[in-house]
Amino acid sequence: MSVTRFEPVERCERPDQPLRILWRDGDWLAIHKPAGWLVHRTGLDAGETRFIVQTLRDQLGQHVHPVHRLDKGTSGVLLMALSADAARGLATQFEQRQVDKRYLAFVRGWPAAEAVVDHALRPDDSPPEAEPQPALTRFRALATLLLDVPVDRYPQTRAALVEARPETGRRHQIRRHLKHLSHPIIGDTTHGKGAHNRWWATHLGVQRMWLHAASLTLSHPGTGRPLTIASPLQGDLGNADWLTLLAQPWDWLSPSAHENALAGLTEGGSSPEAHRLRP
Repeated sequence: MSVTRFEPVERCERPDQPLRILWRDGDWLAIHKPAGWLVHRTGLDAGETRFIVQTLRDQLGQHVHPVHRLDKGTSGVLLMALSADAARGLATQFEQRQVDKRYLAFVRGWPAAEAVVDHALRPDDSPPEAEPQPALTRFRALATLLLDVPVDRYPQTRAALVEARPETGRRHQIRRHLKHLSHPIIGDTTHGKGAHNRWWATHLGVQRMWLHAASLTLSHPGTGRPLTIASPLQGDLGNADWLTLLAQPWDWLSPSAHENALAGLTEGGSSPEAHRLRP
């Protein structure tokens, strides 16, 4: 199956624009969402001043509509539309699980080479009696790191880079499934561990949640042809923090893992034989 890939079009636009456009065609576009930005205004984070919807509206001079959501701390590919109808049409692919979503996560410890977590999740704000919703995520380890530095009660510091491919779209699904594996994302203040988060923030000089929406593969909403959109770590898309992290002495688990991570995880994936973990 042939896949159409698009190079970032930002070279045609002003470099001082706050949001970088990765792809645009008709009433649809994809941007690079910086870490720390909310997709839209919410009363749950009243002190925040950076919002994707309002900033992109001002940048383009027209209303915009998010097709899906990313957490505030997550960076990477975010699909937007220029009309509510266009957003609904593209959102259907997410609802029907027709989108291949690939994330890069920096986690504590050394997870298994591959795993499938089939673990239902109850919405965070639901009552205790609410039924958990089915949730499935595929994980693949890309690299491991060992530093002879004690953190918390451990004599050495172990970490890993992991590709995550969620097949369902529950809120905080990747973060909660990695916690379920006992390998929480570094910088995740809700599901991680404070001592490790603080040590890595000091060591790297970067304080963030280390989760990146690296790429999406879906059907082009106009032509139906396969379309892959990536937010690569290399280049000028605002992923310099990830390059700082990748400069650590990583042990890459396959010859192509490093280049694939830099390019936005657009090749390969977990095998059907990966170890499956259930509740």
